[in-house]
Amino acid sequence: MRLIDRVLTLADRVIAPATVSAHCDLPCGVYDPAQARIEAQSVKATQEKINASEDHDFITRGLIIKEERAEMVKHHLWVLWTDYFKPEHLEKHPNLHDLVWKATKTAGETKKTNDPAVGQRLLDEIDAIAEIFWDTKK
Repeated sequence: MRLIDRVLTLADRVIAPATVSAHCDLPCGVYDPAQARIEAQSVKATQEKINASEDHDFITRGLIIKEERAEMVKHHLWVLWTDYFKPEHLEKHPNLHDLVWKATKTAGETKKTNDPAVGQRLLDEIDAIAEIFWDTKK
């Protein structure tokens, strides 16, 4: 880039800085609890496969995958909680904080157990969050 072009580009930034205002990282439409649910489905399916196997190597790989997916569930829930949900959503749905807290705790619990019932509880908790999410999108 020529020196003059660099100077003009810098001048443009200083004189007319871009200002963006949004309540989230990108315009609405990029958030979806389905991401957390897909990972939770993987957790539950992996729990079931681990329980059905006697192959030590398969079980070891399954445990690693299950823990990775459980962390991804937590990540997607935290993104919804910190980037999407706003105070007015909590006012309308006072149980939202508790639902997100319980679901992230259950995701952590799935890392400690191979009980598919815990995986199903995680799916149910995500579904409850999704109901609120879709209500806020109306």
